[in-house]
Amino acid sequence: MTLRKLPAAQTPDTALQNTQAAFGDSDPTVGYNRVFFALARIQRTLMPGIEKALRDMGIGDPLWYEILLAAEEAGDSGVQMLALQKRLFVAQYALSRHVARIERAGFLRREATGGAGRGQILYLTPLGKGMHANIWQVYQAKIQSAFAPQLSPEEAYVLLGMLNRLYR
Repeated sequence: MTLRKLPAAQTPDTALQNTQAAFGDSDPTVGYNRVFFALARIQRTLMPGIEKALRDMGIGDPLWYEILLAAEEAGDSGVQMLALQKRLFVAQYALSRHVARIERAGFLRREATGGAGRGQILYLTPLGKGMHANIWQVYQAKIQSAFAPQLSPEEAYVLLGMLNRLYR
């Protein structure tokens, strides 16, 4: 199956009416597969440039942005690792590995919580405060340069609304 682009002049409403025919799919459920692979391709296309720009500024992984943002939002009370794991949909072992690297970079510190469990709370260090904003500048520039020529702001919000329904 080859992916055909819809004409740019189509609105989301007219595109919805013509999509199955435009892609030549006899089975309308093929559209779900097309969405999944289109999202995967977009991610594979954009992330290498984002990852390189982040590495150039000393950020080891794009996930660091979300971890640092959560810690910044939590403020002086810190963010619990378990809550962060659920928020980011990241396995515990992977999150622990990222947190250890961020801690080594000097952006976070962690403390064990009391009780029988092995919980931890993450706090930003002075070096980590505001780092998410620096990281965001990289994301914003790369995302907007890729999407703005292809989507109007209105189309972006329509797409966002549809994609947000896919979260569970």
